[in-house]
Amino acid sequence: MREIFAGMPWWVKWVVVPVVALFVFGGLIVGVLSVLVSLLFKALALVAAVAGLIYVVRKFTASTSARSGW
Repeated sequence: MREIFAGMPWWVKWVVVPVVALFVFGGLIVGVLSVLVSLLFKALALVAAVAGLIYVVRKFTASTSARSGW
């Protein structure tokens, strides 16, 4: 493999080969990135939902305990 690339010009090694690799594996790369972004969004949505639930529960229990003292 090194012998094949040794005889090639620099632009083939650094431009054409990556472009061909992106063309061949582009769909796979986009698919993996979309799955990662989707998982990240779902994780952030879960964190926001849990934080909102904790906020509501604390607010409700704080108002209930304040009323029970009277």
